Amino acid sequence: MNRTWNPRTWRQKPVKYMPEDYPDARALTRVEDELSRLPLLVNPAETRRLTSALAQVAQGKAFLLQGGDCAESFKEFTSDNIRDTFRLILQMALVLTFAGGRPVVKVGRIAGQFAKPRSSPVETLGGVTLPAYRGDIINGMDFDAAERTPDPKRLLKAYHQSSATLNLLRAYAQSGYADLCNLHQWSLDSVAGTPGADNYRKLADSIFESLCFINALSPTAEHNAPSPIPVDLFTSHEALLLNFEETMTRQESSSGHWYDGSAHMLWIGERTRQLDGGHVEFMRGIRNPIGVKCGPTMEPDDLLRLMDALNPDAIPGRLTLIGRFGSDKVADCLPRLMAATRRDGRPVIWSIDPMHGNTHKASNGYKTRAFDRILSEVKTFLEVAAAESVHAGGMHLEMTGQNVTECLGGPLAVTEDDLHSRYHTHCDPRLNGDQALQLSFMVAEKLRDMKSPHARAA
Repeated sequence: MNRTWNPRTWRQKPVKYMPEDYPDARALTRVEDELSRLPLLVNPAETRRLTSALAQVAQGKAFLLQGGDCAESFKEFTSDNIRDTFRLILQMALVLTFAGGRPVVKVGRIAGQFAKPRSSPVETLGGVTLPAYRGDIINGMDFDAAERTPDPKRLLKAYHQSSATLNLLRAYAQSGYADLCNLHQWSLDSVAGTPGADNYRKLADSIFESLCFINALSPTAEHNAPSPIPVDLFTSHEALLLNFEETMTRQESSSGHWYDGSAHMLWIGERTRQLDGGHVEFMRGIRNPIGVKCGPTMEPDDLLRLMDALNPDAIPGRLTLIGRFGSDKVADCLPRLMAATRRDGRPVIWSIDPMHGNTHKASNGYKTRAFDRILSEVKTFLEVAAAESVHAGGMHLEMTGQNVTECLGGPLAVTEDDLHSRYHTHCDPRLNGDQALQLSFMVAEKLRDMKSPHARAA
């Protein structure tokens, strides 16, 4: 696969959605050289462990939960934010594990999710036109000429923030903070009075009772409490800035394989999945697990050709297909794509991103998403997968553990009038902690219904 490939061959291909307007090209080159000498953020052994875990998902023996920030920012980088997102992912995974009867592979959109493709390279306000905000790794959010000018030093700042984030995540994952007994606080007050609230509480109570039983079987002699059990939380981001990814890609001497050490898993966006483009060229050569966003314009033949390019050796766990259609299009678009991969027979993971196809502008101008449409797309994904005899492998969510008001609906019924109060995202609207946890309960309930003998008979 890699005989004609190296981390720079993408430069010979057309690329989209990468900034071309750095004012000092030599300064950019100096930063790239500095990054190429810095330690990798993740190591190949961790990445191989994720591939093995995802192979279980591809075989229908596990479920993938991938979630985190739309776009990480320098301003909101705090230990509390990282801790709360970590905790939320673990809570959701525990609910899904309990309901689905399968382990959940936990992958965060974290420690590197800084860059965002934008539909227009410029933004105009009050008759003034400036470069569009592309994420803190490229330029600043403030509508100011200096802030919107791409600055290569931001690449270094993003690297160091990612490194610090990973250090915190590893500390949490190895400590008692990740202990299951600490995760039974479901914030269920937020769903009180909503349809199905009793069912959510019963499920949470069942989980907690099971945890208490397990812990009672194996207390430590000294503290009469279970020892912390380390958990795996892997990192991922969209591989948009190929110059940054190139600097983080090194060849492992023992295997000869190339690994991108910026994250355990990377994905290609809906806008950059051109078969002859630089993003596909770069991703075909790295050994990491990779994802491809599949939107309404994806045709079955296009998908099969991407599979040929990105996973010619049919490595289980290597390729995740992430649908992002919108609740109004998923029932029409997804079945033929799933049918094509089922007939093809090569191992892939099907996951659903119910966020990007359900974005709209509220009457007050805020970009938002409706919780009901997000839930609808996930439910349709599960139903289509069952009808096509394909394993519904996972969910890919933009979410935060913070109490933001960016998506409409959910347990606290966020309205358009509420959006302005805690709208903190630097790009797209995210589910808050209550909304994300409620979604996991609803999906868990759907999975349990689909597992029941009555549902199978129907």
